[in-house]
Amino acid sequence: MGEIVLARVDDRLIHGQVMTKWSKGLNCNAIFVIDNSISKDPLMKSVYEMSAGAYGLTIKVMSVDEAIKSWEENKFWRYKVILLFKNISTVKETVNKGLPIQKLNIGGIAKKADSTFIIPSVALTKLDADILRELNQNYGIEVTFQTLPDTKKVSLKDALDNSEL
Repeated sequence: MGEIVLARVDDRLIHGQVMTKWSKGLNCNAIFVIDNSISKDPLMKSVYEMSAGAYGLTIKVMSVDEAIKSWEENKFWRYKVILLFKNISTVKETVNKGLPIQKLNIGGIAKKADSTFIIPSVALTKLDADILRELNQNYGIEVTFQTLPDTKKVSLKDALDNSEL
């Protein structure tokens, strides 16, 4: 049986910080990118899946439904896995369909016209903030904001109390 060692929203998905800091610090052996669009794009899917050879990690790109099926059939095999999401709405869809995420790390979301910075690397829209509140209140998911393992972790309450969201 596998283990979810981290569920993280980072719109950059796989990059140096994830590969070096998070994966090594959590002693994981796999990263699963859960994204409906990328899972349907053969070129991008192969780019992501080939990106971890030097790190000894297994990378899989899956749709939400594929991730749910994998969890239901074999609890992610033998993998200690980091789940990476490009956006918060995909996390909500995945949780609504039954993936048992207990903790969610928000690590990097670029600024958009209708978003507000919560921490220096994370900008949320009102909808994002509402979804995070829902995940916390309705599913008991502990939501924190943290760019790197060695930076300060900010709770959902503290982050949103200091914003207008």
